[in-house]
Amino acid sequence: MKRAPGLRIGRVFGISVYIHPSWFVIFALITFSLATQFTHQHPQWSHTQHWSLGILTSLLFFGSVLFHELAHGAVATRYRIPVVSITLFVFGGIAHITREPENAKQEFNIAAVGPLSSYLLAGVFWALLHVFPQREMLGALAFSLASVNMGLATFNLLPGFPLDGGRIFRAAVWYLTGSYQRATKLAARVGRMIAYTMIVLGLWLALSGDFFGGIWIAFLGWFLLNASQEGVALAAVRSALMGVRVTDVMSREIPAISGETSLEDYSQQVLRTGRRCHFILSDGRLLGLINVQALNSVPRKQWPDTPAQAAMIPRDKVVCSAPDQPLLPLLKQMIEADVNQVPVLSTIAANASDSRVVGIVTRDSILQVIQARNEVEVPPTA
Repeated sequence: MKRAPGLRIGRVFGISVYIHPSWFVIFALITFSLATQFTHQHPQWSHTQHWSLGILTSLLFFGSVLFHELAHGAVATRYRIPVVSITLFVFGGIAHITREPENAKQEFNIAAVGPLSSYLLAGVFWALLHVFPQREMLGALAFSLASVNMGLATFNLLPGFPLDGGRIFRAAVWYLTGSYQRATKLAARVGRMIAYTMIVLGLWLALSGDFFGGIWIAFLGWFLLNASQEGVALAAVRSALMGVRVTDVMSREIPAISGETSLEDYSQQVLRTGRRCHFILSDGRLLGLINVQALNSVPRKQWPDTPAQAAMIPRDKVVCSAPDQPLLPLLKQMIEADVNQVPVLSTIAANASDSRVVGIVTRDSILQVIQARNEVEVPPTA
């Protein structure tokens, strides 16, 4: 449920593309490794040629990763599963989708198309070797990209969730057992086993003399372990909230104060009730929101003479919801905006002047729903 981390570099087919901070590290390492490799293999080339080809190969490698993730996105979109963003990170990428597939067939097709797309690119670059000999710069470029795409596809086919192979494995278990939750837990367990195996193998190789290769394998295992744990948590949240709407969890007890209330009186109310956020209403209509942060933005000596309405967060800057809105995207919006409570309005249309506050949704209430629904096996629904 987290916002895609890192630097946003643009949009491809309407999908936002981000670069995770770890990308810059691996980009530098791959470029250095390739430039060194080209120096040993082609000493007749100039220093500029070695580094230029290293940089170009690295960029095209990550372009290949983006192609891999766009393939996932294309199939997901075909099943009417919106793709919010794609993030490129340390050893690949991930497409962020708004919901889990509805059945095992969709899960299998979305997962399998990624490795297939990488194998396709590997085949294209191998074909280029028949046009450009490997001793030439374009030939060396084609050979490197064919190799890395072959490796990317094969690595992603490991049955460790959330790798593509892990998702394919989950789809198979889901199909055989009919249980999404059971399939996710089993795929995650296998993923952790693979991750621990990679870590142990990597450390053994590092101690046996292959320090760089061993540390790299151990690092990939560590990263896979963390990604598996996060992926399972995300899947649990998505599964738990699928089909739940705001009206199912909202409270009709609305913490509100008058806009004329002084900040001094408001501070006393916060101390008395423990509530850190209140809405400012006029005839049931939302004017804005006042919280402890907004209170503390005003100098203490001005509190007795400053009305709450003067310090409030105005209506147009408050995250709002409608009763029939799905809860899952609202939770994502709350996390991105870093808010703990959202007013529920009878309608959130921009020109709805008669829209009234009918309830409130808090992160705590959403977490209670997630906890309760994860204790009972609930199949994912559209």
